[in-house]
Amino acid sequence: MDHDEIRFDHYAGDYDAALDRGISVSGEKKEYFARSRITWVAECLEELQERPHSIMDYGCGTGTSAPFFLSSFPGASLVGVDVSPKSLEVARQTTVLHNARFFLFDEYQPHAEVDLAFSNGVFHHIAPNQRSSAIRYVRRSLRPGGLFALWENNPWNPGTRYVMRRIPFDRDAIPMSCREARRLLRAEGFRIISTHFLFLFPRALRALRKIEPFLATLPLGAQYQVLCRKM
Repeated sequence: MDHDEIRFDHYAGDYDAALDRGISVSGEKKEYFARSRITWVAECLEELQERPHSIMDYGCGTGTSAPFFLSSFPGASLVGVDVSPKSLEVARQTTVLHNARFFLFDEYQPHAEVDLAFSNGVFHHIAPNQRSSAIRYVRRSLRPGGLFALWENNPWNPGTRYVMRRIPFDRDAIPMSCREARRLLRAEGFRIISTHFLFLFPRALRALRKIEPFLATLPLGAQYQVLCRKM
């Protein structure tokens, strides 16, 4: 059992509570961010006229995002992969959907058949010298021309760093900038389509959120998405 498996197994039972305590400074709960990320991905794919039938949630944790994926992409199937057996147990218990399955990384064998891969807040938990290997795993899972939506915390946002210090399993994480993410993705055979920064305004300023799409290309938001295509 490696370090990450031990750590996330330890938090599996109260992962959501620990996360909500950390992000409570935003005035929102985890569901708001999960839904918003997937809505953004869906809108990006609509512009590209892409309709994924198979989706991978890389580092799915306790499966919070599963219902939002299957709502935004009706008829699609979802496979979630993660390092933590106990987190996957929670995902299986709380996601009783016939078209969602959950596996340990070692249990799922990539077969170049996934249309869309997604990850959120995973790579800052991966040692920098192992991130290329993780991207290769995603690439092997994708069909030719498949898409990868990589979401990470924006280390240039001071609020993000404050929130990470409030979350026990994020305190020792090593942030990955969008510049580094783009470099790694290109090196592993992906073509960058777009980079966007979201979650700029807390709930107290939610009236301003309608302008966030117009600011998304500026490195201001708490998280960023790099959307790319397997070459």
